[in-house]
Amino acid sequence: MKEALFIKLNRKEWVEMEDRLNARTTLSADRLTAYYIRLTDDLSFVRSNFPQSKTHTYLNELASVVYQRLYRNKKESKSRFITFWKEEFPQVMYDSRRELIYSFVIFMVSALIGALSVALDDTFVRLILGDQYVNMTLQNIEEGDPMAVYKEAHQMPMFLGITVNNIMVSFMVFAYGVMLSVGAAFMLMRNGIMLGAFQYFFHQQGLLATSALTIWIHGAIEISSIVIAGAGGLVIGNSIMFPGTLTRKESFKRGAKRGIKIVVGLVPLFIIAGFLESFVTRMTDLPTVVKLIIIFGTLAGVIYYTIIYPNQLFKHGKQIRS
Repeated sequence: MKEALFIKLNRKEWVEMEDRLNARTTLSADRLTAYYIRLTDDLSFVRSNFPQSKTHTYLNELASVVYQRLYRNKKESKSRFITFWKEEFPQVMYDSRRELIYSFVIFMVSALIGALSVALDDTFVRLILGDQYVNMTLQNIEEGDPMAVYKEAHQMPMFLGITVNNIMVSFMVFAYGVMLSVGAAFMLMRNGIMLGAFQYFFHQQGLLATSALTIWIHGAIEISSIVIAGAGGLVIGNSIMFPGTLTRKESFKRGAKRGIKIVVGLVPLFIIAGFLESFVTRMTDLPTVVKLIIIFGTLAGVIYYTIIYPNQLFKHGKQIRS
């Protein structure tokens, strides 16, 4: 290929890259990496075929600029951790507010179904929670300590096991979204029915308040996080089913990126929930007022960070770079 033809075929993209770099606009690391790969490929071709040409000098200088921008981004990556929690996660929660509503409705309706099912059929709770758990709980109730299950394991192993399990559940709820949102909805229904059946079972034993004041110490964060993870699953599922003006592939890529950010953002919440369940929930003799402060305090914190704060960012016109 002659140099003139090579330039004609690629000049438009080179100029576009140069204009974006000169404009000092914020370019993502992915875009800069793509620029660098493209330029080094072209530079390699020119170096082999037109080593003394001005094109070689031009591409070499342009590639150097891109490399410097990439290197600068790497130095700034430490602040990305703060930016994610302060801006990116709240922004993606705002963008996913519709899916969050759907997820909440699915979960709550499922919880009601679980409670109603136990009310109509006493054996349903055994189907959902298992005979072993129900029998153990009934025995604990007879022995005067209905919440003894939270005191059996040592704190640290329990903390690690619960935290890992909760994170895995959230990833499963999200991953099931690939099944065109049906999978995510199924996981939400499953967890909602379990919660409803569990709570109504304790209501039948006359221990609804006792159980609620105990399990919701960690459950306020844990259940909220499952609902939020469900929203992430619906995001990826809806991106496949409803691509809009985008190609289905591009819509899926964007939905997956948004959903992954949601699930990653939930990890600290599951760690807090695991800590509370392992170290605090077992303290069944805590004063009721202390339990209520923990329950409503953690619930308010989740609501503020995932709903109120993202709306405040948008209200003030702050748009986060994706």
